Amino acid sequence: MTISSDIPAIETQDLRKVFGDKVAVAGLTMSVEQGEVFGFLGPNGAGKTTAMKMLLGLTSPTAGSGSILGSPIGEYRVRARVGFLPEHFRFHDWLTAIEFLKLHADLYQMPKTVTKRRVPELLEMVGLTMHSSKKLKTYSKGMLQRIGLAQALLNDPDLILLDEPTSGLDPVGRRLVRDIIHELCNQGTTVFLNSHLLSEVEITCDRVAFIKHGEVLRISHLDALVDGEFTVEVRARNLTPEIISGLTQWSHITRTDGELLSLTLDYEDILPLINRYLVNNGVDVYALKPERVSLEDLFIQIVGTDGGL
Repeated sequence: MTISSDIPAIETQDLRKVFGDKVAVAGLTMSVEQGEVFGFLGPNGAGKTTAMKMLLGLTSPTAGSGSILGSPIGEYRVRARVGFLPEHFRFHDWLTAIEFLKLHADLYQMPKTVTKRRVPELLEMVGLTMHSSKKLKTYSKGMLQRIGLAQALLNDPDLILLDEPTSGLDPVGRRLVRDIIHELCNQGTTVFLNSHLLSEVEITCDRVAFIKHGEVLRISHLDALVDGEFTVEVRARNLTPEIISGLTQWSHITRTDGELLSLTLDYEDILPLINRYLVNNGVDVYALKPERVSLEDLFIQIVGTDGGL
């Protein structure tokens, strides 16, 4: 089954989930395009995992609506086209890797000929071919994470939801997961990624949503966020309050300390304008030091510091 390319892979409108007197997701509204890698970022307790469970139909929303691949969330038939790797998984540890993947292939009702081809392909992809006959109870946490990723890809999904997919992986394992995600993206698969490793998100994702208390604060293309906004440290003499105030037409002033001034700019092209403005107003400029804003800095700016990832 195929859907029109202009239909979002995921779309929600005021999606809400309440457990007793606790609001887990207050009103989630977002749209994820087909074929993109979408990052889902927020502090602990922001409602990220609960939101993913609602999208998968594992828990019912209290209010609001949503769709997956053009079908209402919770619809049974669409699940066959979705892959999922939960953050906290409990696999059948008495099975070998091959037995585990074959079991899930049977649950998907995959033809035996497809299973026979797909299982070794995935074991090779996640680097577990040499361990395919070992029982899962002998696997390290990183190896379990990789077999879990293989399970999530077993049905060749159009959409895959990954909840902390690099948890417990060493740098080599994280690189492997990144490469797999990039390959999925090249194949047109939509990847919905929840991760607390901002460096991984920064490398991997096309767009990111920042959420807090179950609400989206901001959604933006990652290159626009990270490549656009940056800070500048100015070291200059003869800075007056009036001159500093005039800088606000181009920048946001984050710190003033004698001859040191910190600014946040939206565009690099503004930097020469600021330099000319200072010089023309009699300021002796000794240094202009621009620095790109990291995703971690942006996270703190947008979400705040009351709660970590």
